[in-house]
Amino acid sequence: MEKFMNIKCRYSGLTPDCVVMVCSVRALKMHSGKYRVVPGKPLDPALAEEDVAAVEQGAENLVKQIENARLFGVPVVVAINLFATDTDREIRAIEKIALENGAYACAVSEVWAKGGAGGRELAEAVVRACDEPKNFRFLYPLDIPIKEKIEIIATKIYGADGVVYEEGVEEKIRRFTEFGWDRLPICMAKTHLSLSHDPKLKGRPRGFRLPVKDIRPAIGAGFLYPLCGEIRTMPGLPSEPAGNKVDIDAEGRIVGLF
Repeated sequence: MEKFMNIKCRYSGLTPDCVVMVCSVRALKMHSGKYRVVPGKPLDPALAEEDVAAVEQGAENLVKQIENARLFGVPVVVAINLFATDTDREIRAIEKIALENGAYACAVSEVWAKGGAGGRELAEAVVRACDEPKNFRFLYPLDIPIKEKIEIIATKIYGADGVVYEEGVEEKIRRFTEFGWDRLPICMAKTHLSLSHDPKLKGRPRGFRLPVKDIRPAIGAGFLYPLCGEIRTMPGLPSEPAGNKVDIDAEGRIVGLF
């Protein structure tokens, strides 16, 4: 969330009229902590069975995400990505929680099954939200210190009690400040499996401090990125990415993969 609002909006000069937050029954069940999901392995078959209690428990994550989006002063639309195994009771539970906790609207998306017609309800909700009054604001001003930016993200967005800087990080921050890079926005690098740095902490983690193991500059892109917890970064693209050579020929065959 902070990546989109504080970096892309600054560079494009555009500000959002609303935030669309996509969730699913399965994802909220996973955030209940009742089901173990391992990337690359088959899902627990029980995730396909009705479990309203798990949805309600895991919705703590959704509630926090709604709170986060509303920090930016724009309406929030919750989109439920519907699967064939989802039940009406589970969907109604999500709608109730979303609306009671500040979402402007909550709509089901069935684009995967019905094409454009399956997105009509969601599209109409987004249009209505965009017409609502708004007071967009960034999470932090660019002229505050680097550590203050990091701590605002950690406490306001992730719900951490504070930040722990590992050896050498504060020295890097000092040098980056001397170089004049302290005016850059922050792009946090952490797991996507939790609001915290720890993929095992599901739902709405509380009572933790965010460990910053390193901080690196991306001067060309125009931001600094702290590494939080155990996280790997991807290499940058070459000047001519291989994806540019992939195409479909006149006979419909994919070419350029090898």
